[in-house]
Amino acid sequence: MQSTEQSEPGVTSSVGEPARAAPAGDENAQAPGAGTVAAARPGGTASAAAGDGPLQQPLWLRFLSANFRYGMVWVLVILIVVAQVLYPGFLAWGNVQNILSQNSQVGIIAVGMTLVMIAGGFDLSVGSIYAFGAVIYADMAAHSVPLGLALVITIVMGLAMGAINGLVVTRLRVNPFVATLGTASIYGGGAFLYSHSSPILVERSGFKFLGLSKVAGLPVSVWILAAVFLVGGLVLARTVYGRSLYAVGGNSEASRLAGLRIDLLRGSTYVLVGACAAVGGAIIASRLGAGQAELSGTVALDSIAVVVIGGTSLFGGEGAIWRSAVGLGIVAVITNLAESEGWNTNVESVIKGTILIGAVAIDALYRSRRS
Repeated sequence: MQSTEQSEPGVTSSVGEPARAAPAGDENAQAPGAGTVAAARPGGTASAAAGDGPLQQPLWLRFLSANFRYGMVWVLVILIVVAQVLYPGFLAWGNVQNILSQNSQVGIIAVGMTLVMIAGGFDLSVGSIYAFGAVIYADMAAHSVPLGLALVITIVMGLAMGAINGLVVTRLRVNPFVATLGTASIYGGGAFLYSHSSPILVERSGFKFLGLSKVAGLPVSVWILAAVFLVGGLVLARTVYGRSLYAVGGNSEASRLAGLRIDLLRGSTYVLVGACAAVGGAIIASRLGAGQAELSGTVALDSIAVVVIGGTSLFGGEGAIWRSAVGLGIVAVITNLAESEGWNTNVESVIKGTILIGAVAIDALYRSRRS
């Protein structure tokens, strides 16, 4: 799903588009809704009003910026063409459904991770929340709890764990990397304790609806993935909340001076990604017919890779849900092609790692060109 990408807005410009938050101390900065702000990113230059906007940039620089901005789209297109040549059945409808279904959990988590990273955060605990969600959903189902209620309980669990992450990061001022690395260990250990280190098998009728059933010819998990991408894209592109996240990630001090509640905004993103991880856990438990604490695996790194490969900046303030969709497509195509062609898993890892490093390098180069 594609959505209009925003720069880090904290206020509204005179033409109805979000303007970049002003650096701390800018005498032109105003509170959100108070008027137009002429501002720039930290380390950047003045806005178009000062004569260096997009229309004033040299043609070669605009061309270079456009290619950096949409570079991963071209990578995805090339990969699809290569995959179709090497594996003629790649674009068959059945295979496309399998690709989407198999990557739906990571894609759902990637939407929440996009919000976290745009706001300038980072979350390594989503894999453990994912595994805990699978265990909770399977256990509730095994004890005859209505499946709808079981899913709600699982999501609430994810929200609570995400809230804890948000509080540790925003209130205790612990670095997001360290904070979520620590909670990942706590949640992961909790999942093993809860399940007594054993899979929770569920043979109940209807339990596999989320993971294996189809509605209107598409797997239910794909419908959920599409809905999450759609809602996430609309929230980022069309709401004050979404624009505020860009502002916070782009310049937190200027956002604070503009009246935005920095801690609340950043903390809320951890809550949302926790819910996304719990939903992903419920889906994988449904698909496997069991909840297992060992499911965390590389889920956290995969979801972060999807977001970064798509083009969301590690430094915050830039990104979009459609970019994460592109990143998911790249990772999914590589994985499917590797499985179809029987490639060594190490080859697959090398390719993914190379693309990840390339994406980060492109982001750094793009930023340097604009500064």
